[in-house]
Amino acid sequence: MSKIELKHIDKFYGKNHILKDVELTIEDGDFMTLLGPSGCGKTTTLRVVSGLEKPQNGTIYMDGKEIVNAAEAHFAPPSERGLNLVFQSYALWPHMTVRENIAFGLNIKKMSKEEVNKRVTDALERMQIGQYIDRYPSELSGGQQQRVAIARAIASEPRLLLLDEPLSNLDAKLRVDMRSELKRLHTETGTTMIYVTHDQVEALTMSTKIAIFKEGVIIQVAPPLELYNNPANLYVADFIGNPRINFVDVKATVTAAGMEIDGAAGKLSFPKSDMTPGAPTSGTFDAVLGIRPEQVTINTERQSPDDIEAKIYTSMPAGSETLVTAKMCGVSMVIKALGITHYSPDQTVYLSIDPKKINVFDKKSENLIKYSV
Repeated sequence: MSKIELKHIDKFYGKNHILKDVELTIEDGDFMTLLGPSGCGKTTTLRVVSGLEKPQNGTIYMDGKEIVNAAEAHFAPPSERGLNLVFQSYALWPHMTVRENIAFGLNIKKMSKEEVNKRVTDALERMQIGQYIDRYPSELSGGQQQRVAIARAIASEPRLLLLDEPLSNLDAKLRVDMRSELKRLHTETGTTMIYVTHDQVEALTMSTKIAIFKEGVIIQVAPPLELYNNPANLYVADFIGNPRINFVDVKATVTAAGMEIDGAAGKLSFPKSDMTPGAPTSGTFDAVLGIRPEQVTINTERQSPDDIEAKIYTSMPAGSETLVTAKMCGVSMVIKALGITHYSPDQTVYLSIDPKKINVFDKKSENLIKYSV
């Protein structure tokens, strides 16, 4: 059982302020992914939790027990935090077999030979690599080595498992396979996991919650679908999603009844109930529509008076889907169409957009002001 609470964490490297008043609660059994671009502070957060780095300010609690108190210079050593780490580089002993690599930490804890053998076997079975037990790391592929590294980490049955971009060295197919294995592992063990990545697909497919970082600050913490459907601001909306979300500049007018939109996407109306608590309550202002590519339907003939006329710019079949770029009123729109379809350049089409699925952001504050419902 492991609940982690970070409160007002600040971390400096010299004059560089890397983590800025970070507050984050990771519930017992969560698969929490720290997501963001390189240099945003996610790996530093992981290292602070593990005890490899000491913050200059803030406190950290594990199951209610204080393990870090920077003001009192109290930092519990990593060995007392009940955790294990899996690194990007695997970090296997090259002169030891798979069995010896996994057993190494267990032997240090002076476990009985029978218990060590049982845990090694169980860990290898979970990661489906039992047949490699007597091989050396040099005799394994990258994916097999990463499975050994994870098996070693779970063999000691840690309360908390930390993973720092463990799949970044693998090829695309292996990354997909390992994502499946990690998600299954989390479901079976119920271990609290903190996972660092810059790959949004990894985050969306495996996590129970995602924390989005930007320049040392946590912007939003939410379950994957909530993050995808209702990003807190333009930064999160632009970062999450592949292909990326479409942004359309519009004018918004808020009245007692709700919000009216006028722009390249036509005239749209949204009820007051769809608006966020911090949205403007009156007036006209610049806004930005956020429209996901899969939420746009292409028709070769007008199906509704609300359809928007557009011209095909490019059409790129990709097997199970086709990525289409269309231009409407000078605005480019990327559309994801299921299946194999073909459109000719400059072909006239009509775009249908479900207004309930549209996000609206205040252009000045960049904050979300209308939910996707």
